[in-house]
Amino acid sequence: MAVPLSPAEVAVEAAGLAVQSRELPRLLRLVARRLPAGPDTVRDALCEVRHKGWASRIIDRTQRAGRIWVQRDEAQAAAAHITDPEPDDDALLAALPPVLAARWRQSAATPDEALTLVRAELFDGAGRVLSASQETMLAAEVAAAFGATDDFVRDAARQAEERLADQAAADRTARARRREELQRLRDWEASLVAFDAVPALLGCTRNEALRLVAENRLPVARKLVQDGIEQWQFDPAALTRLPAGTPRGRQNAIRINNAAIARIAALDRYAAHFRTARSLQRRITLVTGPTNSGKSHTALDTLSRAESGMALAPLRLLAHEFREALGARGVVCSLSTGEERIVEPGSRHLAATVEMCPLHNPVDVAIVDEAQMLHDPDRGAAWTAAIMGAPARHLYVLGAADCAEVVRRIAALCDDPIEEITLQRMGPLSAADEPVRLASLTRGDALIAFSRREVLDLRTALMQRGRRVAVVYGALSPEVRRAEAARFNGGDADILVATDAIGMGLNLNIRRVVFASLRKFDGTESRDLSAQEVKQIGGRAGRYGKHEAGVVAVLAGAGNPAFIRAMLAAPPMPRAELRPLVQPDADIIRAVAAEIGSDSLFGVLVRIRRAVLRRDDPNYRLADMSQAFAVATALEGVRGLDLTERWAYAMCPVDERDNGIVRLAAWATEHAAGRIVPPPAVGKLPPPDRAARDELERAEKTHKRLVAWRWLALRFPTFYPAREEAEASTRRLNDWIEDVLRQQRRGRAEAG
Repeated sequence: MAVPLSPAEVAVEAAGLAVQSRELPRLLRLVARRLPAGPDTVRDALCEVRHKGWASRIIDRTQRAGRIWVQRDEAQAAAAHITDPEPDDDALLAALPPVLAARWRQSAATPDEALTLVRAELFDGAGRVLSASQETMLAAEVAAAFGATDDFVRDAARQAEERLADQAAADRTARARRREELQRLRDWEASLVAFDAVPALLGCTRNEALRLVAENRLPVARKLVQDGIEQWQFDPAALTRLPAGTPRGRQNAIRINNAAIARIAALDRYAAHFRTARSLQRRITLVTGPTNSGKSHTALDTLSRAESGMALAPLRLLAHEFREALGARGVVCSLSTGEERIVEPGSRHLAATVEMCPLHNPVDVAIVDEAQMLHDPDRGAAWTAAIMGAPARHLYVLGAADCAEVVRRIAALCDDPIEEITLQRMGPLSAADEPVRLASLTRGDALIAFSRREVLDLRTALMQRGRRVAVVYGALSPEVRRAEAARFNGGDADILVATDAIGMGLNLNIRRVVFASLRKFDGTESRDLSAQEVKQIGGRAGRYGKHEAGVVAVLAGAGNPAFIRAMLAAPPMPRAELRPLVQPDADIIRAVAAEIGSDSLFGVLVRIRRAVLRRDDPNYRLADMSQAFAVATALEGVRGLDLTERWAYAMCPVDERDNGIVRLAAWATEHAAGRIVPPPAVGKLPPPDRAARDELERAEKTHKRLVAWRWLALRFPTFYPAREEAEASTRRLNDWIEDVLRQQRRGRAEAG
């Protein structure tokens, strides 16, 4: 039986603990609140403060010793096992190893996996990288937890030293090469001459030089605009390499030598870059219309009747749906996405993501879907390349009405005839007159938010009201999105809570779309939804054959229904910028590198940005290549990878917010050193009904890392050989995430 504490004893112990824990104000409030509840409650309160003080001391000592992998919850768990009322530092630290060992054995099956997971947690959480001595310390602790031998510790320390040495060497080389490439660019720019110097360099008259420039037979190195006047600059080294002779002879020679120049400057004559497509007599059919107007159905019918063809989709999810739709029409179809290949023997049809468009094998019919993505700053260049380069005799381009003008422009640049078909929505769509209360949502409703956190918060609020909920948001894999859509369509969930990820690639039986917000953050600023966004998302309501009429509404307190009505009635907004986005491909990268005499991807991209395509080009604009630049910069010092391999890494889909570029550089360093790159570790997953929200987010991030790893495995199978393991981990994560989302009670995942 606990000995009752007198008020004096409470005060003495509280004061002593407060000094230790530096939490005097909070402690006094705690004790004052709990005194009426009795001595045991006071004792528990004092123990709580004592343990927190010990946990703080443990964290302080471990951080000073370089053991940065020790987390606060582990320190608190260790403190709870201490019985000595006045433990010294050794006693505090001695309580920690059993806690760490239990955690590592729970999350990993082997010491190697545990070591990998701890490294990943440190890197993913705060971008921390362990030093060689820290790696050795950690390996020793992990070995003790799993009963591993000293050989494990020695191997881990050796591998860490090799990795760190390679990274340090790569960093030194990268700095030197960036300086070298920037100096090369500055020297080249300083060597450029104005047009007045060209006749003397060529041995021709000024008028002859002007005619050569006008006929695009003389390479203009750079075009600048100063005081509103365009200034041409020329590379004297390129001009002096041109043969001498009569003006006509020079023109013929220049025409021959400009074959290389044309390839290098192909971004300002981008359509000519796609030779197979230009060799065909293509015709384009542009099919525009709102959501639920039957655009895809019309084009797929034509594709299924063709001898050969391909369907290009914006998402892996939609590529799978195209393949299934063709299969339902009796057409055997292969699949090609960034991280997945399914080759059907004898198939002459392909479903693929837009970025995977094959450019050299002619087909009868091709489909490019969601052409409004031409305006997307991140992926628009892929749509330009697909529409210009798809080697199809008949090309169907599908999209919203606001893509029509830029598609017409692309057709003109390609000299392809274009036919236009406008489809109307197959069922009526109207705006609700009144806002909708959360409690009034009914079966078949889709509630739209614009962040993962808002989606999960709304899911929790609806489940507290007894509703069955499915969710769709961008961080979920295509497989999980399809599973959640199937739950909603099949009646296992009453309400769908989603982001604008439902705008493309999912067939959903939605009766009413309800916006939980009429503003979204677009990566740059928080702004009102555009008319096209309201139409694209709201148009998901009223699926033909399921709900004949669709309704679009706003959640009570989130905005005015008049805004929805105005956006649905608004005509397509004219685009201020109609020049299609372009970016180089591997062929252009290699050609520019050969011209400037450098194998530096960083140097090539700098030259392209500064000289190959000027900002005021009348036909094209350069896509945002900031991520490619960042990867090129990170890989500049990695020896052992050629230019094409580095470009492949620059195109790998990674999340910069998740330290994706640094992780990519680490993988590339291992690849360049001739070492195998293992797939990202998943570790052990908690039971789905006990998963906290941060654990769900961690699983989603791991899935994205596996997608990037599998993307690279398709291109570098020798150094990324464990594809089956990675695919099994991907399936395991998909199943676990779906199981978590199926939990229809308010558990830890919701409370998180």
